Amino acid sequence: MSSPYSSASYPPFSPAEAKAARLRIGLSHGHVCAHLAQLGLHRPPETILAWESGAARPTEAELFALADALWCPTPILMAVRPRTLREHRLARQFTAERLARRIGMPVEAYARAETDHHWTGTDHQTLLLADALGLAPAEVPAVAGLAGELVGLLRQAVEGRWKQYAAPLAQLARLDEGRVAGALRTLHQEYAAFNERYLGHLVARTGDERLREIATDRAAWLRTLPDRFRHLTEGD
Repeated sequence: MSSPYSSASYPPFSPAEAKAARLRIGLSHGHVCAHLAQLGLHRPPETILAWESGAARPTEAELFALADALWCPTPILMAVRPRTLREHRLARQFTAERLARRIGMPVEAYARAETDHHWTGTDHQTLLLADALGLAPAEVPAVAGLAGELVGLLRQAVEGRWKQYAAPLAQLARLDEGRVAGALRTLHQEYAAFNERYLGHLVARTGDERLREIATDRAAWLRTLPDRFRHLTEGD
C-alpha cells in the first residue's frame, strides 16, 4: 500500500510565486540548483524551469528545499492560506513522519487523519499538534476536520439547554469548560433575543416584511456562530 506522502503526492504550488520569489533575490535557475544541492537535493536547471512554467510540480521535500533556497515562506510558494491539517503541516515544513513523531502518534494514524480529514488524537496529542503548527486551541476543530461536529453542538446549545453542552464542547475544542460555559451563556442569550423580537412582532402583527428581516438577521448570526464562539472563548 503506497503512502499518501510519497513523491507522487504533490503539495499545493504556485509556479508564478516561485518565479517571482527567485527574481526578487536575483537568482538564475543555476543558482537555485546550487542552493538546492547544498540542501542535499541535486536537480538540473531544467527542473526549476519546469516548476516555474507549470510543466512539473515539486514534491514536499522539493518544496521545502525550494522555499529555503529562495528565502521565501513556504505558504507563499503554496499560494494558499493554510486551512487543512496537511496545509498547516506543509506551511511549517514538517514531513508527516516528523510531525507524527513530535506529537507521539503512529505515522499511519496521523496519515489517516490527514486523508480522512478527521482527527482522532488524544487530548495530549492535540495540544502537541496545536503547539507544533502554531494553532490556537479554538482553531483545532476546523483544521482537524471537526468543524461540522462543533457547529452541530453549538446549534443545539443555543437552541436548547446550553449547560449540558459545555463539557462536550470544551472537550471537542480543547478549551476550559468554565470559559466555554460563559460563551454558551452569551450565545444562548443572543439567540433568545432574536426569538423574542420575532415573537413580539408576530403578536403585534407588524407585517411579514419585518418578520423576514428578523429571520434573515438570525440566519446570518447562525452562519457566524463558530467565529462568535471562538471570539468569546479567546477573550480576556
